[in-house]
Amino acid sequence: MDCHHFDARRCRSCTWLATPYDVQLAAKHERCTDLLAGDAGLVWSEPFASRQAGFRNKAKMVVAGTTERPTLGILGQDGGVDLRDCGLHEPAIQSALPVLAEFITRAGLTPYDVANRTGELKFVLVTSSPDSELLIRFVTRSQEPVTRIQKHLPWLVDALPRLAVASVNLQPEHKAVLEGEREIVLTHRDSLPMFVNGIALGLRPQSFFQTNTDVAAALYREAVSWVGDRAPGTIWDLYCGVGGFALHLARPGTTVTGIETSHDAVASATGAAADLPGVTFVAADATTYALGSQEPPDLVVVNPPRRGIGPELAGWLEGSEVRTVLYSSCNPDSLARDLAGMPGLRPVRARVFDMFPHTAHAEVLVLLERAGQK
Repeated sequence: MDCHHFDARRCRSCTWLATPYDVQLAAKHERCTDLLAGDAGLVWSEPFASRQAGFRNKAKMVVAGTTERPTLGILGQDGGVDLRDCGLHEPAIQSALPVLAEFITRAGLTPYDVANRTGELKFVLVTSSPDSELLIRFVTRSQEPVTRIQKHLPWLVDALPRLAVASVNLQPEHKAVLEGEREIVLTHRDSLPMFVNGIALGLRPQSFFQTNTDVAAALYREAVSWVGDRAPGTIWDLYCGVGGFALHLARPGTTVTGIETSHDAVASATGAAADLPGVTFVAADATTYALGSQEPPDLVVVNPPRRGIGPELAGWLEGSEVRTVLYSSCNPDSLARDLAGMPGLRPVRARVFDMFPHTAHAEVLVLLERAGQK
């Protein structure tokens, strides 16, 4: 992918952009296989490749500049770096960002000045569904601009006919935190449908979803393929987000429970599972839920944040009677640490999914079975 921002050194977020894509994939695969090299019998599939451009379904844009000339992108040494034409974003997002810049001017929204701690609008967050519908969030310092955003919202809806959900997130604190706890939904709809492999996942403003829809779909398909012949009767999906793994693995006669700390994500997942008996979602901490449960399931899926599941949950899995674990990791280093903490669960299959092209990051899916299990 060619990028004039990278060439001009305005944005170097894609640290591997100058590396040929096949070399990127090979390097990620080699690093992951090296980290898990001690697991004899582990079979690796070929890495799953991503599109090299237009793959990101989410834009997290810092707003800088002035009301009359706002920038949407990142902060540089001399102020905002405008990245409205960033080639990573899906086409629907690329088309929306110039319109959103015009909306900022029309609505009289003042970009937040980090150095002087003045202004209101901190970020614009845009998510695109596979159907090119949009969820747009304005992150502001206070509630002061909400009335103006509401007033001019009809213009934005006319300019972006695929706008499905719009909201304002209040983040009053002056620190490197993207969003605050309070969300004000401005549209009748409060959830963006994300159709993945024919399954309608729901995405509310504060819900998490993988940033690369095509690769996420492949990840879920692989999970279904690996688990299918094991026919688990009970499944836990820990750190379930909006229920991607849980909803893909649900089958008649199977009891599936998803655990997630985000109430917004649990509400999204619960709505998506309305017609699926036996599938429930609970707002709780994954480790606390596992340690407090009386009977372990047949299969546990874990899809934790970068820090991994940690020694407490790994220790519980090691000492439990769980037969099969499916571990989806966005950090191979924490994955390796966690697997070392549960040696009784033997990795048997693994694959790298390139969720984040042009960077060193990778998603790794590993299937583990209880040692001695047949």
